[in-house]
Amino acid sequence: MTQIMTTVGSAPPSQPNAAPPQPEAPSAGLRLGGMALRDGVMLQSDRRWAAAVRQPDGRIAVYSGDKARLPGRELLTRVPVVRGLARLAEAMAVLPGLRRRVGAPVLPQEDPRLLAATAASAVATVLLRRSRRGSPVAREAAVMGLSIAPVLFALRDSELSRFHGAEHKSVAAYETGEAPPQAAKEHERCGSNLVGPLLITNLATNAMLRRAGKQNRPLPVLMAGLASIGAAVELFAWMARHRGNPVADLLRRPGLELQRRFTTSEPSQDQLDVAQAALKELVRLEGAAPEPQAAAGA
Repeated sequence: MTQIMTTVGSAPPSQPNAAPPQPEAPSAGLRLGGMALRDGVMLQSDRRWAAAVRQPDGRIAVYSGDKARLPGRELLTRVPVVRGLARLAEAMAVLPGLRRRVGAPVLPQEDPRLLAATAASAVATVLLRRSRRGSPVAREAAVMGLSIAPVLFALRDSELSRFHGAEHKSVAAYETGEAPPQAAKEHERCGSNLVGPLLITNLATNAMLRRAGKQNRPLPVLMAGLASIGAAVELFAWMARHRGNPVADLLRRPGLELQRRFTTSEPSQDQLDVAQAALKELVRLEGAAPEPQAAAGA
């Protein structure tokens, strides 16, 4: 049986040899996001985060805390485009603190294969953006493809992709009441579903840069990039609110296919146990009241 070790956060340590935690769907559900770690899963709500990491000795270490808030957050979250960047910044701000607490390589960016793939993507993207061949639409699509292709192949059928699948299954089980092993490994709020919106917003901002003659000036390029990301997050949120809308479904399709073929794999029960430990801690922090869960096969 899995032993849970709570190393950071206000939760009391679990009893030795405790059964794997099985969080249940609450009546007032949290809106969750998260990411796969090298040996674990990190989940976030709007206010808090929790991570679970499998230790070399087989135990699960659980870390948790409150998310940092940006100054003027209440105002920022009312401004379209800016609010998407603010939420992304708050989500990413968790990672350095998590890394310090774990005290070992745990972030996906620290995986040597992923580092090499990211570097190859960056070089290929720079070279292609300097090219004048093809139409702007075709060139931007090629840039998008080249920027993610090496990373996709590095992720495919890797431990990271299996923890990614565990993250999705745990969140889906929480939201639907299914047993985690039977839940879908693809999720509509996964960051990969930003691919479609980013293609559109990158095309728009690059067209504006070219029209203004500033496509080679660093500051306008940086500002256009931030605007593109913020607008893509707005479009992503619109997609989540309009399930079944043909346009939303079309924009979601590339991300779902990337998850299906590359970025998520079926996790083992051990990996699901890790994701469930993170979920249980986050639900505990938020004080969400549970309801009976569907019969589990876990």
